[in-house]
Amino acid sequence: MSVARCFSRAQRQLLTGASRQISTSSANHSPTMTAQEEDNLGFSQMVMNFVEDASKKVCERLLVDEKIPRETAEEKRKRVEGVFNIILPCNHFLELNFPVRRDSGEIEMIRGYRAQHSQHRSPTKGGLRYNIHVSADEVKALAALMSYKCAVVDVPFGGAKAGIQIDPSTFSANELERITRRFTHELAKKGFLGAGVDVPAPDMGTGEREMSWMVDEYKMCLGNATLDAHACTTGKPITQGGIHGRVSATGRGLFHSVQQFVDDTSYMEQIGLKPGFNGKTFILQGFGNVGLHSARYLHRAGAKCVGIIEFDTSIFNPNGIDPKELEEYKLDNGGSIRGFPGAQATTEDLLVAECDILVPCAMEKTITSVNAPLIKAKIIAEGANGPTTTAAHRILLERKRLVIPDLYANAGGVTVSYFEWLKNLNHVSFGRLTFKYEHDTNVHLFKSVQTSLENSISGKKIPIYPTAEYQKRMAGASEKDIVHSGLAYTMERSGRHIINTAAKYNLGLDLRQAAYIASLEKIYTVYRDAGVMFA
Repeated sequence: MSVARCFSRAQRQLLTGASRQISTSSANHSPTMTAQEEDNLGFSQMVMNFVEDASKKVCERLLVDEKIPRETAEEKRKRVEGVFNIILPCNHFLELNFPVRRDSGEIEMIRGYRAQHSQHRSPTKGGLRYNIHVSADEVKALAALMSYKCAVVDVPFGGAKAGIQIDPSTFSANELERITRRFTHELAKKGFLGAGVDVPAPDMGTGEREMSWMVDEYKMCLGNATLDAHACTTGKPITQGGIHGRVSATGRGLFHSVQQFVDDTSYMEQIGLKPGFNGKTFILQGFGNVGLHSARYLHRAGAKCVGIIEFDTSIFNPNGIDPKELEEYKLDNGGSIRGFPGAQATTEDLLVAECDILVPCAMEKTITSVNAPLIKAKIIAEGANGPTTTAAHRILLERKRLVIPDLYANAGGVTVSYFEWLKNLNHVSFGRLTFKYEHDTNVHLFKSVQTSLENSISGKKIPIYPTAEYQKRMAGASEKDIVHSGLAYTMERSGRHIINTAAKYNLGLDLRQAAYIASLEKIYTVYRDAGVMFA
């Protein structure tokens, strides 16, 4: 039975749900395309190509390996094909146009989007970005990426994404609040917002402030009928139900994703590096939230930052750049790293400079078929969404570069968002109910040991003192401790699953395809076990 037959109908609906026919021979990642044409593909098509390749392999294995009693081969083909027809297209898409009054008195029309890619798990989850270049195609692609990202790290959400087509720097704070509140109101009215329905989070151009506005508007609009209104968004300030560790979560998660493979002897041997961070150098593209925290954790682990690429300058220091010093300089310098005294400004393209680890944390499609053959880094950890084109990915694999893909490497944010969502549903911070009990238990333990020693040895006082490290833990785990521990466990377990999937499908260094396959297998299993209701 041919895999092409299994996948043909799924291709016609992949990601966008388009009704047009897409045959295998005419797919946009056809071998007849040039590398430059692949570089010019839209972000949605890039994701489509990666998912399509992974889906074919999953279909092929399911048709051979999956056994259901009394099911014929034809029935199996129809069932597998049917489930993938459900998985791949975007389930719901909302486009909004609404007016907002500017501070000048003028009325301006604002366009916004919300895509819900998959409801195999509820609620759907995905960020809200404010960017003048936001498009329907981009929002659908990012929603799909969120479905696979949540699945790869076992976060029980479907994928979603939202975007408002504005340049936030051209709007005042009052205007942004009006835009955010109106967008929230429209989402809530149309059933695209709620703790059990759809949960936005910060993204490009948004942050804690916007999430607070959304929660407040939702409460005034619909949320007074439910105690769980604060769970309608994540990424909020602590005072509004946020969680400790959320700000640094994506960067910390990226560090753990790199750690998973840097400490793996077999992978390091394949790319010609020694295990561990000590002695390794890295270059960072983008010193925003993700880049900053990635650099801090990599630096603490023993790696040395030798270069930073920003929108207005690039800096380089072969002796190392201290991320903390650079962060403080950026805050004091109006948000720019230009002129930082701890490094030299350079016009060299640092993406292709000498280093062990390259961390792109900026925009999509920064690694293309043009610069991929020149990249010297042996490890590329994708902090941004879609920084590597399909052509560049293929070139990097041929050159035995280890690419840690975006849907795994930057999944720390949605993982900790899940923890925040649970906290909001529980209406209590993690650890609050056990702090006092655990501290008292540890004190009694020391007293018990001391009494036993005194009674059995000499009857004299024998003071027992905890070590400094144990003293810190006597009161039990704080909320931040629990978040950090949960994130580390999630990234380690997910990384190991990707490694096992790569071995199972004989994928070598192609971790991207392994991650997509792992995600698709999990989503397929959910749909298969849940069953399908046909109207």
